[in-house]
Amino acid sequence: MLQSRIRDYVGVLGLDLTLDEAEGYAYLKQRSSLDGEADVPRLVARRQLGYGVSLLLALLLKKLAEFDATSGEGRLILDREAIADMMCVFLSETTNEVRLVDRIDVHINRIVQMGFLRRLPGSNDTFEVKRLLKAFVDAQWLADFNERLTAYRKHAMDEGTGEAA
Repeated sequence: MLQSRIRDYVGVLGLDLTLDEAEGYAYLKQRSSLDGEADVPRLVARRQLGYGVSLLLALLLKKLAEFDATSGEGRLILDREAIADMMCVFLSETTNEVRLVDRIDVHINRIVQMGFLRRLPGSNDTFEVKRLLKAFVDAQWLADFNERLTAYRKHAMDEGTGEAA
């Protein structure tokens, strides 16, 4: 169809089209420069994700995989309370519940802005997990995140015992 024309058009900008017809999404990705090829300026700046956002992305991917394995439905719908329950297990304990809920809401809003969650019309507390998440959170991303979690855990343990890292 129009795929080849779109690929040619965005290729001039240094972008590659990734299309997943089975899941029903497409996205553009910055092309890696090849040997001997000049670096193309980035159209969108890359920013490192914080711990809370990274954790929530990993948890949502796990939930989406479980949903796909057990359900025949097409859309995973979660409410804010279910998302908060998933995250509370991994966040540091606090006596201030309101502050914890506010932090979780900030993480949820960031992921909504990124396009991996969508608020359902008529409800601010119910979200659809977008299948595009599978393309963003791949095995390499999860491995990198796991390495960072191990480093965080080691650092926290060293600080807790007073030992130098």
